[in-house]
Formats: sequence, structure tokens, C-alpha cells
Amino acid sequence: MRKLSREEILQGNPVRVMFTLAIPVMLSQFLFTLYNLADTFWLGHLPASASGSAVAGMQVAWPIVWFLISFSFGFGIAGVALVSQYTGAGNHKRANVSASQVVSISLLFGIAVAIFGYFMMPFIATLITGAEDVSSVAIDYMKIYFLGVPFTFLSFSFQQVLSAKGDNVTPLYVNIFTVLLNIILDPFLIFGWWVFPSMGVRGAALATIICEGIAAIIGMTLLFRGIRGIKITLSDMIPDFEWFKKIFRIGLPAAIGNSTTAFGFLVLTGVIGRMPNAEVALSAYGIGDRLINVIFIVVEGIGASIVTMIGQNLGANLIKRVEQIARTGIRLEFFISIIECIVILSLRSVLFEIFIPGRPDIISEGVKFLSIFTLGIPFFGLFSAIAGVFRGSGHNAPPMIADIVRLWGVRVPFAYLFGLVLGFGTTGIWWAMAVSNIVAAIVIYIIYLKVDWKKSVISEQVEVIPVIPEE
Repeated sequence: MRKLSREEILQGNPVRVMFTLAIPVMLSQFLFTLYNLADTFWLGHLPASASGSAVAGMQVAWPIVWFLISFSFGFGIAGVALVSQYTGAGNHKRANVSASQVVSISLLFGIAVAIFGYFMMPFIATLITGAEDVSSVAIDYMKIYFLGVPFTFLSFSFQQVLSAKGDNVTPLYVNIFTVLLNIILDPFLIFGWWVFPSMGVRGAALATIICEGIAAIIGMTLLFRGIRGIKITLSDMIPDFEWFKKIFRIGLPAAIGNSTTAFGFLVLTGVIGRMPNAEVALSAYGIGDRLINVIFIVVEGIGASIVTMIGQNLGANLIKRVEQIARTGIRLEFFISIIECIVILSLRSVLFEIFIPGRPDIISEGVKFLSIFTLGIPFFGLFSAIAGVFRGSGHNAPPMIADIVRLWGVRVPFAYLFGLVLGFGTTGIWWAMAVSNIVAAIVIYIIYLKVDWKKSVISEQVEVIPVIPEE
């Protein structure tokens, strides 16, 4: 793995560049999955009297976290568009200022979310579940976790800024280190190994914020020193109204889209939890969702590379190449998604038996879920690719609209209608989920054809760099 130069991103073979940028992102996404699984794994090995409520509490806690931080994370997407386009335009000074302002706004949001989440968590947790032992565990976990949320925001902004520069490798190395450290720290803090006290779920939270803190320190050190091509300074981090206005204008649609998506999944889980066979339905959905997330790692990796390539090439005013990247990325995502669906469908029974042997009812429901839901996955690949095109160009309203249609126009209401009102049960919910991806892909593709997304969000341009003919 290696970092790509600006020249390679602007002139290299689009498919080769796309995969070179995507592979570190894919590995980072896989490591992020491991990050979350480590806490659940070790908590599941607590004594039987405590393990159930600990794992359940984590399941209550994380959707709440996702919802609270998703709005703020949307503004990181604005930073990617600005940094990548200024980099592509050759204006490194304004790329550095953009990065500094993104870090500044991320820190401010992180502090605000930490304060709000810390004091509101007890109220929110009791709304999600009436089980007192589960909600109390969630509260214990999140009260510690929210203390480290500013570190999470700084770490995220570091990854986004370097990704916009075309460097997905450095964040990957940081993730490898912190994930391994988290896996090691978890049992010491949860069970009280060696000289450490037994902290249970609080230990899992503490291990997480320690690792996030280390990741933030490493990331900020690299950015302040400027040894990865982007240099931030304290003077450039002073909040500037004009920069904040630009970031808000570009990032607000993404922030709204992220938060509505997060809330939609919270509501959807509530609908599934109201099925007559709630345990079976939630288990099948949980395992199936993890399997789907594994294949989405590829989709998200390609999508992230599209954002960077579109941003830098648009900043350099290489419109023909931007159009070529968009066409190539869309076709590639759709084709890869089809291949992944075939693999998942052919292995669905085996995969569920590996995850939960001895429960034929859950295996049967899980096979049904994958059989229906995977029909919409190629369309989600199409949706992801086109969303990447829009985000790279700095136009975040179309993905926001399509995402709201996907969840609130189709998935949530139709899952409720067919699953609960009309009595089709989980079959109705699974079909609502599949159809929502198909509808969203059609909506965003129509917008892609109708909207002038090739308009840059920056004003500075440089002379167009000649493109090397394709090999």
C-alpha cells in the first residue's frame, strides 16, 4: 500500500487509482468493525449473571451514540470536498486553512455532543428500553464514553482530511495500532486483570476512549507538523465566520442526511422489536446486518475513493476526467455489488449456522432475510457511488434527499405498514428494506442525470493539467 500523489490522482488510470485509494479505506472499515466487536466479545465473557445485560446495554447505547454524533460528522464531508478541491486546484495554502477550520469545528461539535450526551443519556436510554438493568448498563457505558467524544471527533477529522489529500494509508496505520491496543486493554479493564480493578462495562468504555485519545493525539501531531502534506496551525484554527459559513453551507445537507438515517435505523429496530417473534426477528436481523456490513466494506471503500478523485479533479477543472471517473465508479460499484450478492446468497445458510448453531428458527428467518434483502444490494451500490460523486463535488443535497426517501419515504413507513398493520410480519419488513434501496437508487440516479453536479464549490482554479491517455 502506498499514498498517491496529486499528479497520480489527476492523471492516473481511473480504475487503478480508485482501488489504490479504496483498499486502505476498506481495511480501516474492517478494523472499525473489529473495534466494536472487541467490546461485545469481552463483555459476552462476563459471568452469566452480568453478560446478558452488558451486551444488551451496548446494543442500546450504540444507536444512541450514532444518532447524536451523526449530525456533526456530516460537516466532515464538507471538509473533504474543500480540502480535495483546493488540493486539486494546487492551492495548498487554502487547503491547509480548510483543514484547520474543519478540525476546529469538529472539536467544538465534539465538546457540545459530549456535554449534551453525558447529561441526557439517562433520559434517552430509558426511552429506548424499559428494562432497568439494560438501561443502567447503557448509562454506565455512555457516561464514560461521552467524556472521550471530542477525541473521536478529532480522530475522525484527521482521517477525513488526509483522505481528501489522497492519503488513506496513514489513517489505516493509526487504526491498526489503536484497534490492537483496544483488544488488549479490554480484558484488563473489564475483568480486572493484573493490577487493574474489575470495571465491567465501564472498563470497555474506558478502553475505547483511551484508544480514541491516542488516535487523536497521533493524528493532530501529524497535522500540526505537516509531514503528511496537510499542515494545520492554531492561528488558522481560530473560528472564522466566512469559513464556518462555507462549511455549514456545504455540510448541512450531509449532516441532516446522516442524522435522519441514524434515527431511521433506531425506529426500524423498534418496529422489528415489536414482532410477535421479536427475539428471532432481532437475532436474524442482527446477524444478517453484520454479514451485510462486511460486504458493504468494499462498497464504502470505492465510494470514499470516488469522493477524493472527484474532488481533486474537479478542483483542477478536469471536467472530462471527472465525468469519466463518475461513469467508471458507478459501473464498478454496481458490478461489485452484484458479485457480492451472489456470494452471500450462495452461502447464506452456512453463514447463519456458523454464527448461531442449534437455532433452526433463527437460521430460517435469517436465510429469509438475506434472500429478500440482498435483491436490493446492487442498487445500494449504485446509490453509494452516485452519492460519492455528489459529495466529492461538494453537492450534498441530492444524497440527503435520496437518503430521506430511502428511510422515511419507504423503509420505515412500509416496514410498519406491512410488518405490523397488515400483518405480513418480518417478510413485510424485509421487503420494505429491499425496496427502499431500489427506490433510493432510482431517485438519486434521476437527480444525477438532471442536476449540474460538475460545478465546483471553490472559486480558485489553476491551469488544467494534461491528462495522460488511458493505457
